[in-house]
Formats: sequence, C-alpha cells, structure tokens
Amino acid sequence: MCGIVGYIGPKEAFPVIIKGLKRLEYRGYDSAGIALIKDDLMLYKKKGKVADLEESVLGKELQANIGIGHTRWATHGEPSDRNAHPHLSNDGNLTLIHNGIIENYASIKQELSNKGYTFSSDTDTEVLLNFIQDIKLNEKCTLEEALRIALKRIVGAYCILLMDKNDPSTIIAARKGSPLVIGIGKGEHFLASDATPIIEYTKEVVYVNDYEIAIVKADELILKNLGNEKQTPFITKLDMELAAIEKGGYDHFMLKEIHEQPSTIFDCLRGRLLPQIGEIRMSGIDNNLEKLTSAKRIVIVACGTSWHAGLVAEYMFEELCRINVEVEYASEFRYRNPVVNEGDVIIAISQSGETADTLVALESAKEKGAFIFGVVNAVGSSIPRISHAGAYTHAGPEIGVASTKAFTGQLAVLSMMALRIAQAKGTISNERFIHLMKELEAIPEKVQDILKDTTHIQVIAEKYMNATNALFLGRGYNFPIALEGALKLKEISYIHAEGYPAAEMKHGPIALVTEELPVLFVATKDSYYEKIVSNVQEIKARKGMIISVATEGDQIIPSLSNDTMFVPETDEILAPLLSVIPLQLLSYYVGVKKGYNVDMPRNLAKSVTVE
Repeated sequence: MCGIVGYIGPKEAFPVIIKGLKRLEYRGYDSAGIALIKDDLMLYKKKGKVADLEESVLGKELQANIGIGHTRWATHGEPSDRNAHPHLSNDGNLTLIHNGIIENYASIKQELSNKGYTFSSDTDTEVLLNFIQDIKLNEKCTLEEALRIALKRIVGAYCILLMDKNDPSTIIAARKGSPLVIGIGKGEHFLASDATPIIEYTKEVVYVNDYEIAIVKADELILKNLGNEKQTPFITKLDMELAAIEKGGYDHFMLKEIHEQPSTIFDCLRGRLLPQIGEIRMSGIDNNLEKLTSAKRIVIVACGTSWHAGLVAEYMFEELCRINVEVEYASEFRYRNPVVNEGDVIIAISQSGETADTLVALESAKEKGAFIFGVVNAVGSSIPRISHAGAYTHAGPEIGVASTKAFTGQLAVLSMMALRIAQAKGTISNERFIHLMKELEAIPEKVQDILKDTTHIQVIAEKYMNATNALFLGRGYNFPIALEGALKLKEISYIHAEGYPAAEMKHGPIALVTEELPVLFVATKDSYYEKIVSNVQEIKARKGMIISVATEGDQIIPSLSNDTMFVPETDEILAPLLSVIPLQLLSYYVGVKKGYNVDMPRNLAKSVTVE
C-alpha cells in the first residue's frame, strides 16, 4: 500500500528519492518522509502529499549519497507528521520505513514499554524498529543479525528498508508479502516498491523474494534467507519505458489510461489471438490443457475491480466451457475454511499481483492440491511466483488508483482463456469459435470509436455531478459492468452508488427511485434485451432519471432514457469490453468537474498489500 524508495551510490540521494516518491504516490498519499545520512542522520517527514514534504525541506541540509523515503497509506495511527515514516529508534541511531502490517505489534510494544522504551507515534513500524534496536543491544549482534532475529518473531507482512547512522555505506532491506525491487546501476543501487522509480536509471533489476534479506551497498548486493544462507540474485531486464509512467499530455493518468485501452487490449491479444488460422496460443493454457479441461470446478478469487472481471469470466466459462465456476472475494475465501479439492482450478486475478488477501487465499488453496492460474498485470510480482501457470495482461503500468485499462486487459485474457478451453473440450462449435475470435479481434478498434468523441459524456457528467446517490443496473454479462460502473463512480466522485442485477431492483432498490435519482442501465442488445427494456420502463414509470449505455442503432432504449451513451455492436459475451468504457469516462468527468484528484481518490491506494 505504501511507497518505498531507497538509494545508495555516487548521486545526491534526495532528488532520486523525492522523484521516486512522486512516482509511487499512487500507493499512498496521506504523509511522506525521507531519511538521509552524511555526517549525521537527517530526518524529514510531513503530513500530506510528497509536494508538501518537498516544500517543507526547502533550505534544509539535504546533501547525502544514501537515503530512504516513504509515502504512506495509513494503517496504524491517523495521518500526521508523527505517524509518518521514516521512524527513529529510541537511541537515535536507526531509522526504518515499512510497507505492511505487524500483527503482533501490541504484545511486542508492551514488552518494550516494560523495558523503558517510549514511542512517539501510534505505528506498528516504530515498534518493529525499537524491537530491532533492543535485540541488537541485548544480543550484542550486528544490525543484520538483529533484523533476522526480529523477523522470525514478528507476525505479518512487510517490506523494510533500514539504515544505521553509524554505517552510512549500507541499506538493509527485507520482504514478506509486500513487494521490493532493487535496481542495479554502475556503482549504485536503487530500491523501491515497484519499478516505476527505477526505470530512468537502469533496466536491470532484482525482485526480492519473501523471507529474503538484502544487504545493499553502492557496489555490492548480497541476498540471504532468514537462515543466513546466501542466495543468488536473479537479474531481470525491465520491459518498461519511461513514457509509460508519464502523463503524455493528458490532464490525469486516469484519462490517459482510459485512452490507452485500444492499444493495451491489442497488446494483450497480439500473438495469442490468431483468427486467420483459427487458433489461440497461450502457453499457460496450452501447457496445462488437461488440468484445465478436466476440472470439475473453477474458483476465481479476486478483490475490487478484479472481482468484477471474475464475475464476467464466470458467465463466459460456464456458457462456453460448461465448467462450474464460483467467484469469491479473496478476503472471505481464505477465512471461510473453504472446501478445496485436488484438481480444482483456482484463477487469481490481480492488477498488482501483490494483493495480500489474494496471495494468502492462493497459498491455502495450493496446500490443498488446487491448480493455481494467475491473471496479473505487474511482471515480477508475487502471484505469478506462487502460481503453477498464468497469463500477463500486458496493460503496462497503471498509475491511476482506479483501475481502467488493467480491467479490460483482464477481460481480454479471460475471454481468450474461455475460448481456448472450450475449443479443447469441444463445447463450442468451430463456427462459433471463429466468430468470437473475429469479434474479439475487432474490440480495440471499437473501443477507439467510443473514445473518438467524449463531449456528450462530459455533458452528462455535468448534468448529474451533484447527485448524492446513483443506481447501476444490468443483466447477464452486463451485470458485473453495472457493479464496476458503480464502483468507479464512488471511487472517483465520492457519490454513493450501488450496482444490482436489473431484475433484482424490484426486491428493494426500487424504493429509492425518485425524480432526483440517476439510474444507469447497461442495456446493450443481447439475449436479455427485452427484459431490460421492461426494467427501464419500470423506472421511467416512477420518474427516475435514466441514463443508458446502449448499442449504436438502438432506438427503443434511447427513447426511454433521459441520456444515452452509445457503444458499437458486438457479441454479448464480449459486450463488457465496450460497455465499461463510457462508465469509466462518466466517472472520470464527474470527479474532475467536482474538483477532485481523480488519480488519487481519498483513502484509497493502488496496491493493497495488507489484509
């Protein structure tokens, strides 16, 4: 959830770290801080955005060649200067930044308080730091050994960067369940939560594994496990360009990422979808066809927007592959003691590949003999490492906190998976298979058509921007898109919005309908069309304000609606890839017109690495 940056080498550390924190601010933005070591330890932290920290240090001593920085998403303790990272040990020698949660911090804090330790913050991180100090003093050991002992005692998730002012040549790092990547330069090293702060300096990186400790010097990187055994760093080349993490002339990353979808969906399909020869090639599927086609059950685990992608996949897999599918919130799945049998297929969907709830759910299912398949955007992340197989969405870095292009990338991958498995099982005719392949191939161009002119969506956004509630309704494949549209609106504009199956609204939500309530129907032409027309008429009879997403050429839905957003025609199985685009744009424009920072919605963070 939080953003972590470290640097050691010949450069001035402060500019590298502050720029890195700005690039990681989507991971947390309620406070920020930086620690530098030269002749002494310099510690600066501030509630608010990274820009507030930058302004607060003007005129202060900042020269150093080693430092660590942090941008926070609050867990323990409200956003404030004192709760911001980095934290300082009681003896003033050690400083630490941390992403994650220490679950047993309260008992450790009590133990330390009994020894006379005091705490200036409410955080679990400060407790961990003083615990390390206490071990170092009592065991008379090195800082590295003290950290190793501490990590064996704590319960929880962590990515840690630790410095000692008496050793300005070393950063010690460790991770478990929270990402850490180390960039390798010439006589310098860069440390971060993900690769975005690193790519302008080096393309060579090492992804640190769980339960590993990194001892990082300017010209040396040593990896060890918690048993103090050296590990061989595996150097990976970054497949990412600097332009991918810049706004490129757009006002916001969210708008840029919405407009990137024709190319990101194309990139996802490229080399995999081959309608000219009637094939779909996905190595993760092809190499495990027997497991996938013989599965009696598929369980999809995900959170948030990825969960909505899973709901669409449920319809696809059941219709095309004739396999029973269950879609689970990862956070509930792992605590429910679910029935998982050997031979079950678990599909994990995650933009970041680091979602804590999903990771824990996968570990549990894997222990019970399930086959794990990951659908992930972020290369080198944790979910691909613990999966048996998987597929990347190739959407590129997604900086906006509210997911857009990653979602359509997930839908594209899941569509190809369903088609390939159905073909192998023989549950789809060749004619239908080729038709859907061609329809899927045409999706990027149809998304581009929607994005050519968004003026009418801006007008609709202005018309409804002052609503306090909204209802989103859809049927079949468009029901999950109603849920996704409601989620986007509440994330970006802070308007309370709920999604429902259109038929279900008669069982409660229709009581909310008034002349002031916007009711948005995802009503493209499909096998449910006549039914949803009836649902629209039910809302119209009660004078609700009707906004619809309709298929181009449709005359009935627009005649019943106050406002309509059109999408090109496609097969109903693939309609979600198109019908979601106007909803993304509507949420974006409402948020902008209300004056909100749509890239950094309040209280949210991009990568949820705590349970």
